[in-house]
Amino acid sequence: MKIGRLMFLNTPTMNIGVFERLFNENLISEQSLTRIKVAEKAKLFSIHWELRAILYLGVLLLTGGLGILIYKNIDTIGHQVILGFILLLSAGCFYYCEKTKLPFSWSKVASPNAYFDYVLLLGCLTMLTFIGYLQAQYNTFGDRYGLATFIPMVVLFFCAYYFDHLGILSLAITNLGAWIGFAVTPLEIFKSNNFTDAELIFAGLALGVFLTLMAHLSAVKKIKPHFCFTYLNFGMNILFVSCLAGMFYFDSFYLLWLIPLGALVFYFYRKAIAMRSFYFILMLTVYGYIGVSYALVNSLSFAVFEIVYLVMMYFIASAVFGIIFLIRMNKKLKTR
Repeated sequence: MKIGRLMFLNTPTMNIGVFERLFNENLISEQSLTRIKVAEKAKLFSIHWELRAILYLGVLLLTGGLGILIYKNIDTIGHQVILGFILLLSAGCFYYCEKTKLPFSWSKVASPNAYFDYVLLLGCLTMLTFIGYLQAQYNTFGDRYGLATFIPMVVLFFCAYYFDHLGILSLAITNLGAWIGFAVTPLEIFKSNNFTDAELIFAGLALGVFLTLMAHLSAVKKIKPHFCFTYLNFGMNILFVSCLAGMFYFDSFYLLWLIPLGALVFYFYRKAIAMRSFYFILMLTVYGYIGVSYALVNSLSFAVFEIVYLVMMYFIASAVFGIIFLIRMNKKLKTR
């Protein structure tokens, strides 16, 4: 049977090998195969993500440039004028987004136009600039630095859900981490850059569990289910970093931290298989490797000098094994 026209031509990507096998089995003609190869070579190249990256970079450069301009001309412009300008710019962005947004839904909502996401991002960044400027210049919140991070955190979470924006959700989660850090840690620790405090470690564990739970609820309850990956990504990294920090900080009990570390590796391994995410496989492999290697080297620190050669052999062998493991997992995820 000869097939002159194929509906496969309308697909965004084509596997030429499939059509060559069809040709070898005399299911399509040579003319059709040639037409398919020409169409595949002549298809348009998408620059969608490149344009998005340029636009996001433009928003960041604009906000940074405004900050530099204000800093260099602060004496001639005046604080009230600067605050008023930032407030008007932020309010104008939010007004535009409110007027142009699509109806709210707990599922994914597409952007109404190509500029919506970037205007919303600019509005949120200028809002953060306004609150930070207000605190830095007029000490509006006094020594209650947690309040200065709590207010923008609430606004960012609201905007992320109300306008359905993953970038704003990432900003909100970052502010949540900053607010928890100010809430549980004395200000002196931040001033001295001493982030090995035990309270910060356990706060990080609690935050990681909370974000992982939010990812689970988003997927199960269908509350913005496309937010699940962002929550899970932040939760995974925060949990692993906090667990490794606990292993390094509580040096006398570092072996006990292998238990939660192993549990995290197992949990996120199952998540990675279910989501077919090689990124999660890569991250849990790196974090798990650091924890196991630290425990092994630390337990051999009292041994004779010759043990160093065994440690070097371990790192070489484990690196090779890790590469083989990642290659096989990548193939496994692609074939699922």
